[in-house]
Amino acid sequence: MPIEHGATVTRVPSEAVLIDARNVLRSCWPNIPELEMVSRSAAWADAEGLRAAIVFDGEAPGGIVGERAEGAHLVVGTGTESADDWIARRAAQLAADGEPYWLVTSDRGLRARAGGGAERTLGGGTLARAL
Repeated sequence: MPIEHGATVTRVPSEAVLIDARNVLRSCWPNIPELEMVSRSAAWADAEGLRAAIVFDGEAPGGIVGERAEGAHLVVGTGTESADDWIARRAAQLAADGEPYWLVTSDRGLRARAGGGAERTLGGGTLARAL
């Protein structure tokens, strides 16, 4: 839903997109560098009007373990939890709250666990090429 500010219209991200970051960055050769993956994913999500959760197994770029807001987006380093578990838990939460979301992964197991309530599912390579 856009918000008008004078002559400019700002698009407020309304829908979540859960991104399996390592799946995306490894979907093309050469692999997308981690920091570039974060910035390009955030720019893509902005253009699509989405709020991205860019989720890394272990540590996210910048030494992040946990969640850090980057503008309208969230960069997640899952620490000892797998990114798949974090994404599946968040997808279940969004679905239970009736909030629409997209899922980005090529992982069939994760798609089975987290994709059932997704409004749209993209493969990691599809997003990598779009970035």
